[in-house]
Amino acid sequence: MTKLSTELTESEWSIIKAVWETEPCTAPAIQERLFKATGWHYSTVRTLMDRMVAKGMLSAKKEGKLTVYSSTITRTEAQRGELFYALKHAFNGALTPMAMIKAHKKSARK
Repeated sequence: MTKLSTELTESEWSIIKAVWETEPCTAPAIQERLFKATGWHYSTVRTLMDRMVAKGMLSAKKEGKLTVYSSTITRTEAQRGELFYALKHAFNGALTPMAMIKAHKKSARK
């Protein structure tokens, strides 16, 4: 079940990008992929991934002793969530101020 507006934390972005590149995948595979950039150990990655399952961003399926994860949101959904987050926080949810900034940039170029 995906949300219309999905807001991801910076850590969740790291996880979801790695999942998109390798899905279906396991937490150890994601931990190994991200360790050099993040220094995260298995328990950190597993906790983040389990929280993302609870939020509806990932699905998890038990296969023997392994849990296999897949994304439940698309890149477009995640990007849309970022746009709505920026609108909500920077412009109080209004499109007009953002459109005015865009128009001002165009007129400044002329």
